Amino acid sequence: MSEKLINHWIETSDRDFDTMLWLLKGKKYSQSLFFGHLTLEKLIKAMFAKTNTENPYAPKSHNLLYLAKLSNIELDEKTEDKLEYITDFNMTARYEDEKQAFYKKCTEEFTIEQIKIIKELREWLKKLIAEFSESSTNT
Repeated sequence: MSEKLINHWIETSDRDFDTMLWLLKGKKYSQSLFFGHLTLEKLIKAMFAKTNTENPYAPKSHNLLYLAKLSNIELDEKTEDKLEYITDFNMTARYEDEKQAFYKKCTEEFTIEQIKIIKELREWLKKLIAEFSESSTNT
């Protein structure tokens, strides 16, 4: 079951990544960043399932830093800051004034810069997942 769950998180993360890029092309900047957040959240949840085999179901949280720490991912301060910042792109529970402030912040330049960071974190997380798989089969 765990491998099926891990693959689910990775596959849906890949779809969300494609959606993020499609929304960026369509100049839907805040929505693009929302899907960028989901991309990372799902990869972290895949790592959670890898590192918590007895209970592979990650908590229902959207806080990337919290999930990463629960997944035993080693983080430096810069990465912690990035994950904390990107967590704010999840707009599900925002108040209307917070949403409006976020929409104004999401210029093309800002969004492209944040997506660059999301892409870097995505590659790093995918590498961690693959390395964990290799190390767990070699033991």
